[in-house]
Amino acid sequence: MSAKRMRIVFLGMTVTSSWGNGHATTYRALVKGLARRGHDILFLERDVPEFAAHRDQRFPPNGRTVLYRDLGDLSARATREVSDADLVVVGSCVPEGVAVGEWVVRTAHGVKAFYDLDTPVTIAKLERGDEEYLSRKLVPEYDLYLSFAGGPILQRLERDFRAVRAVPLYCSVDPDLYAPLDEPETWDLGYLGTYTPDRATTLAHLLVEPARRWPRGRFVVAGTQFPPTPEWPSNIERREHVAPTDHAEFYSRQRYTLNVTRSEMAENGYAPSVRLFQAAACGTPVISDWWVGLDTFFRPGSEILVAGGPIDTLALIRDVPEADRRQIAEAARRRVLSAHTAEIRAQELEEYVRPTVSSETDASASASAAS
Repeated sequence: MSAKRMRIVFLGMTVTSSWGNGHATTYRALVKGLARRGHDILFLERDVPEFAAHRDQRFPPNGRTVLYRDLGDLSARATREVSDADLVVVGSCVPEGVAVGEWVVRTAHGVKAFYDLDTPVTIAKLERGDEEYLSRKLVPEYDLYLSFAGGPILQRLERDFRAVRAVPLYCSVDPDLYAPLDEPETWDLGYLGTYTPDRATTLAHLLVEPARRWPRGRFVVAGTQFPPTPEWPSNIERREHVAPTDHAEFYSRQRYTLNVTRSEMAENGYAPSVRLFQAAACGTPVISDWWVGLDTFFRPGSEILVAGGPIDTLALIRDVPEADRRQIAEAARRRVLSAHTAEIRAQELEEYVRPTVSSETDASASASAAS
C-alpha cells in the first residue's frame, strides 16, 4: 500500500483489446500494479470499431473502465472524475488526442501527465508537423511527460519541445501472467509482434533467412496485419494472433524468441519493447537486434543474446550449449523480476507524481495564507 491513496484517471488508446497493439498489456499491467498499491483507477477508452471487434477484456479486472463514443460523450460522462482526480494521464495514439489533451488541461485540477508509449515515433511526427495525437503547443501544458523511451531523448523533450519534466516510465510485465510453463519445446525460434514494414526487414534478416538456411529448424511468427507471405519457407509456422492469456504458453514452447525493434526506436535507443520483458519473464532466452541502451536493461551474452544477421542467429540457436541457454534465460528472468515488474513501475509513477503534488499543495497553502 502506498503512503497516499490517489484517484487516477487514464485516457489511453486501449485497455480492452490487445489486437494489433502493445498498449493494452502495458496499461493492464500498470493499472494492476497501481490498484495493488491501493489507488483508485478509472480508464477511459474511445469506443472504436477496430478494438470493439477484437476485445479480449471488455471489463478489465483492476479499476474501472468506461468506453466513450466521442468528445461530447467523454465530457458528459467524465468531467467530474477528471476534475477531481489527483492524477490524469493522457496516452499516445488516443483518437483526437490533441482535443482530448486540451480538454484535460482545462478540466483537471490535479497533476496532468502525458504517457508516450511511442516516444521516438511521436517526436518524428511532431518534427514533420503531424499532430495526430499531440501538438507542440500542448507538450508544455502537461506537468509530466512520461516516456517509455529513456536516455538522451528525455533531455530533447525538455529542450526542444518545452516539456516541463520528462521522465522514463518504461513498459513492464505482470509476473502473475508471465512465468515459465512446463510446455514441450515446439519451435527453435519464434517471434510475436504486429507487422510494420521496418520490422519486417529485420525479421526477414534474423528469422526468415535462418529458416531458409536450416530446413530442419522449427520457426513460428505470430502477429496481426502481416501481408501474405508465400515466399516464406515451409518450416515457418504462421499465427495471426496470440491472446495475452496464451502468451506464457507461446513463449514457453520456444527455445529462443526474437526481439525486433522499430527503426525509430532503434535509432533513438533506450526503448525496450514490452515483448522483451514478457518473454524474459517466461524464462525464454531472447535474441535481439542491437540498439543503443540495450545493455542498460540486460547484459549482452549473459542475460540477452544479440544477432546482427542470419549467421549469428543460426549460431545461437544451434550451437549454444543447453546449460548456457538455460542460464541466460534464468538470469534474464531474475533481472525482469527485480527491475521491470508492473508494481515497480507503479512505485516509480508515485515517486514522479509526489513532488508535483507537494509543490501544488504548497502553492495552494501560500495562496490561502496570503488571502
